[in-house]
Amino acid sequence: MIEVQGLTKQFSERGNAAVDDVWFTVQPGEVFGLLGPNGAGKTTTLRMLCTVLKPSAGGATIAGFDMVNEPGKVRERIGFLSANTGVYDRMTAFEMVEYYGKLYGMSGEALSRRIDTLFDTFQLNEFRNVVGGKMSTGMKQKVSIARALIHDPPVLIFDEPTNGLDVLVQRAVIENIAALRKQGKTILFSTHIMREVEKLCDRVAIMAKGRIAACGTPDELRAQYGEPDLEEIFFSLVS
Repeated sequence: MIEVQGLTKQFSERGNAAVDDVWFTVQPGEVFGLLGPNGAGKTTTLRMLCTVLKPSAGGATIAGFDMVNEPGKVRERIGFLSANTGVYDRMTAFEMVEYYGKLYGMSGEALSRRIDTLFDTFQLNEFRNVVGGKMSTGMKQKVSIARALIHDPPVLIFDEPTNGLDVLVQRAVIENIAALRKQGKTILFSTHIMREVEKLCDRVAIMAKGRIAACGTPDELRAQYGEPDLEEIFFSLVS
């Protein structure tokens, strides 16, 4: 569903590449963790896959479409969520999700049914008519999830979606992501929180200094490095 081939991003001619010859694949129905410290190149990688940034070299196909040559087709098939996704202060939860549905060409009864399904699933009805400026952080994140899912994309890209959230909201976000996997979504999940990797990820790539240092299932990485603690493997590779 996602095939990344030699993806590279160089922001300046003299500096080191922010992302340097990255290769990985994500299978349908899989949660693939992109694990690394701040500055490892995770966000830059995801921004390229979302077609926000153009790569300096390499590329990727997402749901069968080339991210460089067919960016519009790629955007139709992905939902993106981060901890920093903005919510409009003057729009209600319903208005925001409806607005994004219309951006994806949805309308009428089909859009109304989809909104109702998402609001029931993520328990948004209790603040359906609350404006963004009066929402808690947890409310905003739930709306952001619904907004990312409104067009029912097969591929979801999450960039540290629990960063800065309180423990209860973090738990709710992780539970929602686990539920999406059960629906067969392909999920690329960037994080630096080890317990999230243990709970969610089928496979994980550890990223350091713009490159993939290791890739495999958590059990494969433990066996490969002879270390039962995934966190110790992580620190040995990124330090």
